[in-house]
Amino acid sequence: MINVAHLVQLKAFARQDALLLALLWAASFACIMMLNAGLIGNILALATPFLVGKRLAAFRTQALYGVISFRRAYAYSLYVFIYASLVFALVQYAYFQFLDNGAFAELITTTMKQVAPVYEQNGVSKEEIKSSMDLITMITPVQWAFMFMMQNLAIGAIISLPIALIGKRNRY
Repeated sequence: MINVAHLVQLKAFARQDALLLALLWAASFACIMMLNAGLIGNILALATPFLVGKRLAAFRTQALYGVISFRRAYAYSLYVFIYASLVFALVQYAYFQFLDNGAFAELITTTMKQVAPVYEQNGVSKEEIKSSMDLITMITPVQWAFMFMMQNLAIGAIISLPIALIGKRNRY
């Protein structure tokens, strides 16, 4: 049976911790896109499961007296990723709409031009490569943000499993 008070508590903690995760992702994104510090940005992004795991442990200790089931730990982690993905999508939309000016799409098309010979060797025609590059340049800021949000949600659902498994604590 679902205890509504427990669910409200779980969501409240998840929203607070999602803001921390969204800030981590925004810092990572800023390092990669604006500061040309890709290594630092990647390290920050790889810190995601550790941050969520640490916050899960804090939630378990502060709110649940050190005991949390796998199901509740997974729900907490998943809600953190859902809320953080929504907030981060807004950040990315603002970046793509007001700051990017097509630089991200240009970066992708430049990379595609560099690897085009590999695609051609594998049977992809030049017309298909060119049409793919044209499609990338036509993607709107909302579409970019939505695409990354969906990616974050999918990865979050998967990463939440080991986080919950490691973070669960049963009564002894």
